[in-house]
Amino acid sequence: MLVSATHTSCWPIRRVAETGSTQDLALAAAQAGERGPVVFMADRQTAGRGRGGRAWEAPSGNLNFSAMLRPGAMALQAAHWSLLAGVAVFDAVAAYMPGTSGLMLKWPNDLLLDGAKLAGVLIDSAVTPAGLVDWVVIGVGVNIAAAPALPQRPTACLADAGIAVVPETVAGTLASQLAKWCEAPTAEIRQAWLKRAHAIGTTLRVSQGNRVIEGTFLGLAEDGSLRLGHPNSTETVILSGETSLQTA
Repeated sequence: MLVSATHTSCWPIRRVAETGSTQDLALAAAQAGERGPVVFMADRQTAGRGRGGRAWEAPSGNLNFSAMLRPGAMALQAAHWSLLAGVAVFDAVAAYMPGTSGLMLKWPNDLLLDGAKLAGVLIDSAVTPAGLVDWVVIGVGVNIAAAPALPQRPTACLADAGIAVVPETVAGTLASQLAKWCEAPTAEIRQAWLKRAHAIGTTLRVSQGNRVIEGTFLGLAEDGSLRLGHPNSTETVILSGETSLQTA
């Protein structure tokens, strides 16, 4: 049921009271040939999902957001969109905070508040037969009013930090930030992500199924992959995995 249709200064936002997943709404629009960019927002999701098909709880008061866009003739660089979305989410949330010292991006696609997960990003995309981007869907969930529990991971919400803001306001800011960063080259996005992320030298542990790799954060490769250093001076470049920050 459509509750309202609002516009930011850049992208239209279609808001519904309840849906299975805003990501599915955006995917359906892309597959139906809609040009975009367009944002789908739901007051409540009943079947939200995160990376790897995991469930993403989305109670009322949190932001459930998916943007569909067609970026034009560019080769698909999956990490480009994950980094871009992370920077946009960071800047959108930071707009409502008195300071950003507690905010941090964690590779590949989480926003942390004081070390606990505040927001996550999910990227879906399709390519043309020529290997160029057909469409990209950027899904974002931000814990505004509540911090649903995650297995073995602390979570946070803006309300617990004393920040009162409504999802539609954050959605408009996020759409504007995405529009802004979509104009930036990959190298600039990568540098912006690094400025907002865990420091060089941070100890990270990456889980890839039954495989666990630990090392120190050396930065990002040109394609956005994670660079981990090891005591024997070797380096591992990681394309995907679940990352956790290791503290002494």
